[in-house]
Amino acid sequence: MKIGFVETESTAVSRAVGDRIYALDFLTLRVKSPFDILGIDADADDAEIVAAYRQRVKEAHPDVGGTAREFQRIKAAYERIQAGYGTEEYDEESVEEPPGRQKPEVEFLNYEILDDYGWEIDDDDLFRKAAAVGLDPEDYGRFQVESNESLLEAAENRGFEWPFACRGGACANCAVAVVGGETEMFSNHVLSSEMTDRGFRLSCICEPATDDMQVIYNVKHLPGLDELRLPPQQFGQASSDD
Repeated sequence: MKIGFVETESTAVSRAVGDRIYALDFLTLRVKSPFDILGIDADADDAEIVAAYRQRVKEAHPDVGGTAREFQRIKAAYERIQAGYGTEEYDEESVEEPPGRQKPEVEFLNYEILDDYGWEIDDDDLFRKAAAVGLDPEDYGRFQVESNESLLEAAENRGFEWPFACRGGACANCAVAVVGGETEMFSNHVLSSEMTDRGFRLSCICEPATDDMQVIYNVKHLPGLDELRLPPQQFGQASSDD
């Protein structure tokens, strides 16, 4: 990739050429190819791609000092390689949804409402009942999820205040029960296999994997999840109904 030098006072990297100072203007650079983001050659085989992806995900995960943005960037690069894109440079922020693909829609319900009405979490008609009684918008409703939004981010970006603490999959404060549809959870260091088999997920690190989902949020006090919570006051922006 050719890098052009421009004279500037604001860029971070500079070098002397003769009597003048030039700097790399990073605003003019295009984003690396997905292979560069994973740190592999463009002719890497499937095994090398998967191994590199897993390693980069571990390095970028918020649990070990990474950021959610970098985590998503790596995930987007891997998905782009899997989709058959070449080595061309690209801006993953500008990648559009494939034509005809609809945004996943989440139908949600606040677990605290179940006690008020005597409902059970495993009731097959639970969401039909919730839709019929005129609940407050924060307790029952629907929203769509944009590409690369976690379930928690999607709820927050639409004005809902769902419980959370660490935002990195290290606690169960943000746990939800998925009763319809499927999710993809980036990693899991907290929930047991029994919990995931029962449909529990961490909303801060999962995305919809189907076009329609039904989710019960605010389940953090259920047995098995309650002891996995963290004190929300440890995190400056944490939200909790405790």
